[in-house]
Amino acid sequence: MSSSSSQIEVDSDTSDYDYETSFNSSTASLTSSINEYIFGADGRRYHAYFGPEKNLLPTDEIEQDRLDMYHEIMLQLRSELHQSPLAEPHNILDVGTGTGIWAIDMADKYPMAQVIGIDLTPIQPKWVPPNCKFEVDDAEREWTFKPDYFDFIHARTVSHSIGDWPKLLSQAYICCKPGGFVELLEFEMATFCDDGTMADDNPMKVFFDLLAKALAKIGRPGVTTASLRKNLEDAGFVDINVIQTKQPIGAWPKNKRMKQIGVMTMVNGETAFNAYGYQSFTRILGMGHDEAEKICKDAVEAMSNRNYHLYFMNDVAYGRKPREDEC
Repeated sequence: MSSSSSQIEVDSDTSDYDYETSFNSSTASLTSSINEYIFGADGRRYHAYFGPEKNLLPTDEIEQDRLDMYHEIMLQLRSELHQSPLAEPHNILDVGTGTGIWAIDMADKYPMAQVIGIDLTPIQPKWVPPNCKFEVDDAEREWTFKPDYFDFIHARTVSHSIGDWPKLLSQAYICCKPGGFVELLEFEMATFCDDGTMADDNPMKVFFDLLAKALAKIGRPGVTTASLRKNLEDAGFVDINVIQTKQPIGAWPKNKRMKQIGVMTMVNGETAFNAYGYQSFTRILGMGHDEAEKICKDAVEAMSNRNYHLYFMNDVAYGRKPREDEC
């Protein structure tokens, strides 16, 4: 396992940081029912077709903007669209494509490839590269893609919606071409700290402790580097690599690039805490509206406290399907 786990140096300059200036459908067709939405008590829009519990996150424009910003954060953090050693892929699948921004970038990077993005919600743009298309699908249902078809299968931050990793990855294995790769990118549902500035009552820690409790209650426990590796191994993949990278929260790092990432993460968190927390706390843990809103709000406010040196652990795991001569 490779890792970027050295301690992030704290910036001793605690003055305010000006972040404003620093940075073929396989199961279903796009019918009217797929475009139906419901609205939560928080005023956010949620998709209804697969059921509100399937994806607890909203699908409105606020969330779409957040997802696009998260894509930029990942590019800043990892510098590349993928970590798998791809040569000239011809068929690429993006599971849980969201706004489709990763799939579109991959279509531009690999014009020789056909890129397919699948998601529960049809929020992707209409104008896309000619070698990119989107389909509405639930990745936990039976796949109807051809066996041994995709050179690369990618999934990013889908763990909150996945209850059966073995089934998902077994289908990915079947549809992956021998010698092809499957890559998973997830952040662990927790906050971390290296210097003792995170007390047990830190609002961000409280938030993620409750979120982990809610997701575990519905059979979607958070991932770890160990679980990502094991899931890929159990599915049959080989040459597995796991890369851990610290993702700072806020403007506290001294390093310019890490500070930029931390500030972008802080801006992203202004809507991310509500997106991940509200439905989880109210629908699963049974909290009232005011209590759930306060937990989310307190976590947002805590991000800007330069005395809290917290970070997420961002994990990428990828594995290769054995070639026919290796089986």
